[in-house]
Amino acid sequence: MTPDIPVASAESLAAVAADPTYVSRETPTREEDDPPLAMEAMRAVQILNPSGEVTMPRPDRTRVMCVANQKGGVGKTTTTVNLAVALALHGNRVLVVDLDPQGNASTGLNVPHHTGIPDVYDCLINSVPLSEVAQAVEGIPNLWCVPATIDLAGAEIELVSVVARESRLDRAITAYPGQFDYVFIDCPPSLGLLTVNALVAAQEVLIPIQCEYYALEGLNQLINNINLVRQHLNPNLDVSTILLTMYDRRTRLADAVEQDVRNHFGDKVLQAVIPRNVRVSEAPSYGQSVMTYDPGSRGATSYFEAAQEIAERGVKEPVGRNA
Repeated sequence: MTPDIPVASAESLAAVAADPTYVSRETPTREEDDPPLAMEAMRAVQILNPSGEVTMPRPDRTRVMCVANQKGGVGKTTTTVNLAVALALHGNRVLVVDLDPQGNASTGLNVPHHTGIPDVYDCLINSVPLSEVAQAVEGIPNLWCVPATIDLAGAEIELVSVVARESRLDRAITAYPGQFDYVFIDCPPSLGLLTVNALVAAQEVLIPIQCEYYALEGLNQLINNINLVRQHLNPNLDVSTILLTMYDRRTRLADAVEQDVRNHFGDKVLQAVIPRNVRVSEAPSYGQSVMTYDPGSRGATSYFEAAQEIAERGVKEPVGRNA
């Protein structure tokens, strides 16, 4: 039985509040709070990698990662888009599968996803090959996106009567003729058939956790569902990565939540933490990731560090399968 996911307890909050030497992990120095232009420009060059000479480690096999959390607004789509762009800019071949009917990942990558565009719905319901639906992302080499249109909203109902309904996405990804280093599946904020398809298709689950009390309450249900899929449909499934998002350095609650998550999940939690950053929120309105919208920002730097950490972990512990 999966142990209960800990929440930020009153004791942990009190301990933080009582510590006279308490300093938030994101309490800025003078330089961090107002970075010199030279430092910001240096970070931007590092992230955009215009020469293409700097590369992140490439895994031996394709890593299929499902980005899931049934709670909305925790940063699933933002995480999917920015990690994919960061890895693609540094030499990895990446495919993003937008499995959310809202199509936010498609918007963030500036991929057309209006009605009539071939999308992931056609792959799931009509068995259209993924290669006929995937679109190259403009301006980002080595990055492709399978968009989602509003048609996907009806897929939950239509999949009920389809043979092998839980493994439709798995078959589509396996049959893709190209070789990818990473496949990121952006899940809807639910635990329905679309998310189950993503869990069956993936070898790894990446869970973004917002650094707030409510974000931890639904984790038990998510972990239980992942365990059910592992037992009955996909024995290779593993919660490999936890990413803390929307970290607000002004609150001690964020530090308490971080401490509890790290105590429970241990090494699965990335050292990189994504702060609340207005640039991250602004970028999708321009059809961009924060990596290209403002590569010198703190948000872009944090996602770059997270992507680098994921890439390095993948080399040390090869996971996944051949595409």
